[in-house]
Amino acid sequence: MGGPGDPPEGTPEGGPAGGEDEYRSVVFDESFVRAARLQEYSAEERMADHTPAVRRRPSLQRGLTRQLLVLVVLVAVALGTAVYMSVRHPYGTPQAQSAAEPLRMTVIPLTPTSGVPGAADAETLYAHSPAAQFDIGAEGIPLPAARGTAHFSDSQVVAALIIAKDYIVRSALYPEVLTGRQTAPARALLDAVQLDQFDQSFAHPAADGRHAPTGWLIRLDPARTQLADDRIRVQGDLQAVEADPDTLEVTADHTLVYALRPAGAPAGAQVSLFTVRRALTFRFTRDDLRTHQVQLLTSYIQAGPLACAEDSTSYLRPLLAGHTARTGAPAGTDPFATDSPAALCGTLAAGAQPKV
Repeated sequence: MGGPGDPPEGTPEGGPAGGEDEYRSVVFDESFVRAARLQEYSAEERMADHTPAVRRRPSLQRGLTRQLLVLVVLVAVALGTAVYMSVRHPYGTPQAQSAAEPLRMTVIPLTPTSGVPGAADAETLYAHSPAAQFDIGAEGIPLPAARGTAHFSDSQVVAALIIAKDYIVRSALYPEVLTGRQTAPARALLDAVQLDQFDQSFAHPAADGRHAPTGWLIRLDPARTQLADDRIRVQGDLQAVEADPDTLEVTADHTLVYALRPAGAPAGAQVSLFTVRRALTFRFTRDDLRTHQVQLLTSYIQAGPLACAEDSTSYLRPLLAGHTARTGAPAGTDPFATDSPAALCGTLAAGAQPKV
């Protein structure tokens, strides 16, 4: 009888003495078997009339190579997408910033043909003037019904109108701005490309159509006048149009009426009215709409009663109750100096004054 581990016929010829198998020290673990290139078909698969007894398994190294290639492709796509999104502006392809277009401004004094009417209180004057039906303050600057344009949405058009109205309020209705004490409320709304021109206008005023503080703000000379009533009467409208695919323009045309007294005068002193017709053109880029800022393109002002001989560059110096315009004309215009603005002055119609 052979041992329990021997074959029934005994040890084969040529086998190792004592029945020792020289391959018994070799261990075929599960990982080795799974990695084998050849694999025997199962009994069920062999019944399906397969010709070969074994099948070739895919190479593990080949599978890893494919996975690595796919991973590299995915990483490359992700990096490419991240780079593309980082340089793409969320509001469309950004345009190269053009040079700042300076504000063009015109201030026309309107001189009265007779003495300036006055009354003991502002309400009496307003009631007897063309401003009797005007709204008070910002209520006189209503926003129109707005619709989107070919390249701007409804909300963007509304935003442009709101910013334009905000600039008008800050530059023409704030008492601290009207009396020359501050410029910051209006300056804060300007696009950075116009800040240098704005600052130069106040640091070095000039009647050159570019650097008059009164082209940016309504400023009354505090040495001569003070507000008799801060309930300023206003009437006018706003309109928005698309100037080009990247720009909105808003035009504003308003008449503002101020009740004034002489500077330092007691409460019982005579009050007079001062009227300003102000037409502004604003420009908005998509960045301006996003940052709540604006570029001011044109400023056209008619104001009276003023004396034509007075300098209206830094401040407006209204004629007050009982005053008449002094004789004299503005400084002459030199037609040989191309940078010299034409001297402009008009006459204030009698119907524009209160009937008291």
